[in-house]
Amino acid sequence: MRSHNTSEILFKRASRVIPGGTYGHIAPASGLPRHFAHFCSTGHGAFFHDVDGNEWIDFMCAYGAVLHGYQNPRIEAAVEKQRKLGSIFNHPNEVVVELAEKLTQVVDFASWSVFAKNGSDLTTWAIRVAREQTKRPLVVKALGAYHGVDAWCDPGLGGRIDSDRSDVVEFEWNNLNQLEDIFKQKKNDIAAVILTPYHHAAFAPSEMPTEDFWSQVRGLCTENGSLLILDDVRAGWRLHAGGSHRFFNFTPDISVFSKALGNGYAISACVGIEAVKSAASEVFLTGSCWNDAVAMQAALSSLTMCVEGNVPQSVMTKGQFFSERLEQLAKGFNYSLKMTGPPSMPYPWFEGDENLFLIQKFCQLASKQGLYFHPHHNWFISDAHDQESLKKSLELAGRAFEELDS
Repeated sequence: MRSHNTSEILFKRASRVIPGGTYGHIAPASGLPRHFAHFCSTGHGAFFHDVDGNEWIDFMCAYGAVLHGYQNPRIEAAVEKQRKLGSIFNHPNEVVVELAEKLTQVVDFASWSVFAKNGSDLTTWAIRVAREQTKRPLVVKALGAYHGVDAWCDPGLGGRIDSDRSDVVEFEWNNLNQLEDIFKQKKNDIAAVILTPYHHAAFAPSEMPTEDFWSQVRGLCTENGSLLILDDVRAGWRLHAGGSHRFFNFTPDISVFSKALGNGYAISACVGIEAVKSAASEVFLTGSCWNDAVAMQAALSSLTMCVEGNVPQSVMTKGQFFSERLEQLAKGFNYSLKMTGPPSMPYPWFEGDENLFLIQKFCQLASKQGLYFHPHHNWFISDAHDQESLKKSLELAGRAFEELDS
């Protein structure tokens, strides 16, 4: 039995001075509060250690922020070199230009880039750019899609008022008839459609787009003069080295990236087409720490590694190996497990497990084996996962299935 004594003591201390102890997606209630540690101490490669010294094979990768593994030597060397020079100044460091140039080279439709710290910073900014460009109020999104913590899209209820979402219209993912009806009814009012590359709602299987989904969404936006914004915050650099739109063969007007872009360093980026560059310059965007040269060096190294080594394809291949064998393993114990979504970031779903009890129990038993499997969120594969760690994880998952079946 793994001890979480230090973690529990630390959480009690935190609860006295932090609302909820820890909050948002890292709050205990969002995972397995009695089986996951509340605090970690260090990470290396595909592993991390919690404050009680327990080692975990990590299949969340800091909720997708770590693509090349914890403490990747190449990224850390670039970061350390920049750190000696400084990180935040009165003015941007030259690395901001280098990173913007790199993004506009890598992302085929991009002619400009801006930077912030979180995906939420720039998804909200992007819809404002769309409103500035089109002089229209409405934003269309998929029902249940998460685009950040701002009131127009956040998943919570506290502090929100009706007017926060009065200019947001939703449709069911893959329901093109609903989307067409929205355009028919409100075509002169729609500034933008903002979507993720595929539907990765929490507490439900991931849904890939139908064959004609993206071509029709693109067509509707073009026909009606609305911008198509791709929220590539979660999936960026895990599907295609040029952005997730390349994986699904369409072209957005604006894309937003974060998470894996900095391999754990806080940075987000928004890129767009030339036609909206002027509007982008009119929408105020700033933050005291947003021109962080250290994070930008991390992002520049991470992005370069993605392109040079085709890391998105690497994690897709590793994820496919792992997902297929985990499904086979489950089948051997008479469980129908489907790893939904792209294999580089799969969401586990047991057939018939509508109340989520089975996935919660499986992840609980896996945690006893040192596997960090989340029951309510898609998992992530990092390039630091190798055949040895993946095979070891499958072996440990087999032990969890044995106990689940007993």
